[in-house]
Amino acid sequence: MTFGFAPSSAASSSTSASAASASRLLEPAEWAAAGIPLLRNPREVVSGLHTRHHPKPATAVVAVLDPEERLLASASFIRRPAPADGWMFRNALLSQLRRVIPHDLRRRTPVRTAVLLYCREGDARWTEEDGAWMWGLRDACTLHGLRCGAYITLTRDGWQVLGEGRGGRRPHADSAPEPFATSQSPAPLPRTGGAASEVLRRAAAR
Repeated sequence: MTFGFAPSSAASSSTSASAASASRLLEPAEWAAAGIPLLRNPREVVSGLHTRHHPKPATAVVAVLDPEERLLASASFIRRPAPADGWMFRNALLSQLRRVIPHDLRRRTPVRTAVLLYCREGDARWTEEDGAWMWGLRDACTLHGLRCGAYITLTRDGWQVLGEGRGGRRPHADSAPEPFATSQSPAPLPRTGGAASEVLRRAAAR
């Protein structure tokens, strides 16, 4: 006869939570296989968002583009210092999207695309934090009726569209924002701040 101890409910709960958290991220191969639409001019998109939001490390910028890749709305917020979790990132992104643009859930096929620019420390190689942001972006887009677009990292080495292998040295995390093109009228400044952003900022300050 063999004797043993059954795992406690607390231990089982902890293991389940860890497994659920680990599954809320996307590996590069999964992201590449998801059919994410390619940006026609990623540097223009990156430069435009960098000019509007001046992101520093730990800043996420979510933007919605029309079919011609014109910027319709964007918002930025600070990622709070907590373990990377796709569900938490999804909620933060969805909150920002709901604040700056109406959903497209009534459409049979999404026509607008959401992209995410995340400024962080380190190099351009994929991290689990990136995987959690990818999961969060994909899920937030589904819940807001948008197409899931590119995930872009911005580091001190430059910018990189993950899953595509495209990138550049400028802008980077420390570069000054480029001026708007003189041939075009500056787009209206996106709304930033709000209750959701303030909560994240207060959490980051603790």
